[in-house]
Amino acid sequence: MKKLGSFSALITVLLSLSIAPLVHAQDSAAGLWKSIDDKTGKPKSLIRITETAGELQGKIEKLFRDPDTEQNPKCDKCEGANKAQPIIGMTILFGLKKDGDEYNGGKILDPENGKLYSSKLSLIENNKKLNVRGYIGVPLLGRSQTWVREQ
Repeated sequence: MKKLGSFSALITVLLSLSIAPLVHAQDSAAGLWKSIDDKTGKPKSLIRITETAGELQGKIEKLFRDPDTEQNPKCDKCEGANKAQPIIGMTILFGLKKDGDEYNGGKILDPENGKLYSSKLSLIENNKKLNVRGYIGVPLLGRSQTWVREQ
């Protein structure tokens, strides 16, 4: 009987260790997010946010587009290295660092107009949603989107 108790304790410890990274990951903005168009309310894209050395970056993994449109358009309005590059796989979010309850100091690229904006992020609704703000100058002069956590 004692062996069964030890086995049970071992299983409990192993399960706890295996889900601990998942619990911690939900406290971070790192993960897969579905962007929602702030004008139409429809899903727009899937963005994978990763964290390296305390800095977030986000890359487009998928676009939700009408079947009769180009499924992997190029960023014709972008400048520099992103000019005429495919939008899928493009890094659109970078340089954000944790600052209290927010991530600040970064940039976000809008591939539709090719413009780069200052950006800040904050997790909301028990870390299931992400408030993404892009702005020029001060955060009051910008627009926000709410992204939904996919994983």
